[in-house]
Amino acid sequence: MKGLGELERTVMEVLWAREDSGAVAATARDVSRALAGDRDLAHTTVMTVLDRLAKKGFLQRERDGRAWRYRPVASRERYVTELMLGALNETGDRDAALVHFVQSVSEDEAAVIRQALAQLTAPKEPPA
Repeated sequence: MKGLGELERTVMEVLWAREDSGAVAATARDVSRALAGDRDLAHTTVMTVLDRLAKKGFLQRERDGRAWRYRPVASRERYVTELMLGALNETGDRDAALVHFVQSVSEDEAAVIRQALAQLTAPKEPPA
């Protein structure tokens, strides 16, 4: 998955936040309103960014009357995971990069990693 530009990331953050709160898909107007306090963007700019994100595969869109409604294809966490995996693919030594990464995380983050690894390696119970 490719990275996002600054404005694309800002728009995706609005859509991810809406999704996290359980809101329905957003129109360009919804996104423009959400960004109004932080950025002074023309509505047409927001429409262009949303269209570009849909064409890149980051957003799904559906018609709602004359407007489009947009929703993220993947969660914020999935996007970040794809970025991390892409970065690992760029290194000549994945093992060394992983070791360096794990050595640089906090104790709390290391505990989360240990818990995830324990779940992955736990024996699976056969279905009843």
